[in-house]
Amino acid sequence: MALSTLAPPLQSTQTLEPAVFIGVDTHRDFHVAVALNRQGALLGEMHLPARIVGYEALLDWASELIDTHGSGLLFGIEGTGSYGAGLCHALQEAGCEVREVNRPNRQARRQRGKDDSIDAELAARALVAGTATAVAKTRNGEAEMLRILKGTRDSAVRCRTRAITQLKALVISAPAELRESLEHLATADLVLQFSLAETPDVTCPYTAASRALQALAARIHHLEQEIAGLGQELDRLTHLVAPDLRAAQGIGADNAAALLIAAGDNPERLRSEAAFAALCGAAPVPASSGNRNRHRLNRGGNRQANCPLFRIALSRLRWDPRTKAYAEKRTADGKSKREILRCLKWFIAREVFRLLAANRVQPV
Repeated sequence: MALSTLAPPLQSTQTLEPAVFIGVDTHRDFHVAVALNRQGALLGEMHLPARIVGYEALLDWASELIDTHGSGLLFGIEGTGSYGAGLCHALQEAGCEVREVNRPNRQARRQRGKDDSIDAELAARALVAGTATAVAKTRNGEAEMLRILKGTRDSAVRCRTRAITQLKALVISAPAELRESLEHLATADLVLQFSLAETPDVTCPYTAASRALQALAARIHHLEQEIAGLGQELDRLTHLVAPDLRAAQGIGADNAAALLIAAGDNPERLRSEAAFAALCGAAPVPASSGNRNRHRLNRGGNRQANCPLFRIALSRLRWDPRTKAYAEKRTADGKSKREILRCLKWFIAREVFRLLAANRVQPV
């Protein structure tokens, strides 16, 4: 069933000042919605199952509120990337504007307590106050495909790392005869040797260790094939989605995928280069006090997007003549390596935003 068929499209709040603000506290099995008017007065509360039938009921309820209290509707959802992902997609398909709402701060929870209805009301009040301004990501295009594939590949990489660590530890603690025959081999040779070996009967610690090594080698071999296959798919998709981004210095498939995921399927919600840099945690943060004016590294933002910026900066410091010349000039000015990297990440984030804005193609 297409999500767009849940309910007739509601009038967008981009052209109307919202008259109804609905905050939603999301959970795995059910959601709680609270509606307020412009003055912050409570209009109603609704509990709905986290299913398509619940989304339909919420849209019907929202339509009734609009008929009663005036046109213009704005939703604020907590957890649009997890428990609220299905509801967020359904509302966007129905033509509603959805904002991402952070969970209530500790001070508000100490003052008012913890309750699903209270959390939903606080989400709605964040909309009324204008503090919830982040437009929720849409999850219906190429960025969502990349997110799914990259998350699976990253988990496979972590599993392979743990398996290799266990393999090496087992070689060290294996019986002396087995250890002495294997300790000089590299990891790739160990995996190759035991992945091709026959399965031994377990009759003593020596054969038990051999059997365990064979199982680990087979696991590592399978994970390497999985990683390679998903990597090829990421490479193909990123070339199709943003070819000029891939052509930039130091931006491979993994880095490009992470940056495209951070921008999302609706990058127009990011208003400027500076907004994207702040999203990636690469914008400088003021840290001035008294007569001392300075900035510091931003340790917030999307760290999965900040990491590729760091890798790109390191790659360019090694291979890009312009970046090396810039680093030498700033070093001569007395800047530390950390300050130079901060500046480079900021510049790279702004460059990436321009490439994304100019070179994104239609969904594949």
